[in-house]
Amino acid sequence: MGKIIMTGVDGNLGGHALETILPLVAKEDLILTTPNPAAVEAFKAQGFDARLANYLDPEQLKEAFAGGETMFLVSLPQVGKKRRVMHTNALVAARDAGVQKVAYTSQTGAQLLANAGYEIADHRYTEYLIMALGFDYAFLRNSQYAEAMIAAVETAAKGPGVIRNNMGDGQMAHVARRDCAEAAAFATAKLAAGEISHAEYFISGPKLRTIAEFIELVAPAFGAEVKYEYVTDEENFAEFDAMGIPRETDGEWLTEEAKNSPFCSQGMVTYGTAIRLGQMNSCTDDFTKLTGKPGTTLEEMVADIANFGIGERHAVDEK
Repeated sequence: MGKIIMTGVDGNLGGHALETILPLVAKEDLILTTPNPAAVEAFKAQGFDARLANYLDPEQLKEAFAGGETMFLVSLPQVGKKRRVMHTNALVAARDAGVQKVAYTSQTGAQLLANAGYEIADHRYTEYLIMALGFDYAFLRNSQYAEAMIAAVETAAKGPGVIRNNMGDGQMAHVARRDCAEAAAFATAKLAAGEISHAEYFISGPKLRTIAEFIELVAPAFGAEVKYEYVTDEENFAEFDAMGIPRETDGEWLTEEAKNSPFCSQGMVTYGTAIRLGQMNSCTDDFTKLTGKPGTTLEEMVADIANFGIGERHAVDEK
């Protein structure tokens, strides 16, 4: 087995994926990459082969990926053209550096051409590019992070007591982000060892729920009653505008309320549309198939709510 490149290891998902993969592969078989120079030095101090990887610098990326055979590619938090350019830079550099396999954190719905989600289109583009460049692959199509909607419920509990969005009666099997990280780590190790090939997994929570059902279960953890109210797509955009949430990821989160939900409104509204249309309702046991353990339930997350925050964004948009 050749060396495994673990990208984004200073981030929320990438960091937990690194913790998970360490018992599965030898430390000396890992190459860690991050766009954060301070994080590179911190990992080097721990004895890792750690390298700077700036997705806006294609030549530098080839150096970062040199010597790796399998790459765990964490999807970047930017959305739209910027993310596609950065993913393209990373994948072309990986190919040119001799990487042969890619495990990619995609999203459920990417397999459906009819799904017009703003963020989903980026994942579909990246999956197609991975295949077009000739990599063997494992696609981890994750459901919506439960942590994202928990943050929304917390905001509502502290404020208006209502969540207004466009999801309607659509269902989603919300998943714990750490489960996504663990599934990705196991898939990366299996891909590197030749145990899987051209694999597609749908990493979901164990139960489908509407957003109203989700809110009903989560709200008591914050000591408040929170109700759900359906709004149209246009009304939903207006709500986010009023909260100070930018429509694009390179905008600014203008208020403390906005920072509790660090996603752009284009992503959230079109995601809600896809949920409402039944395009995001994958519910599988793929997490268990990969890891050998049951997925984290929403009830378990609510019981340990302090450890299921959404965390901070780790976007790096400059060389």
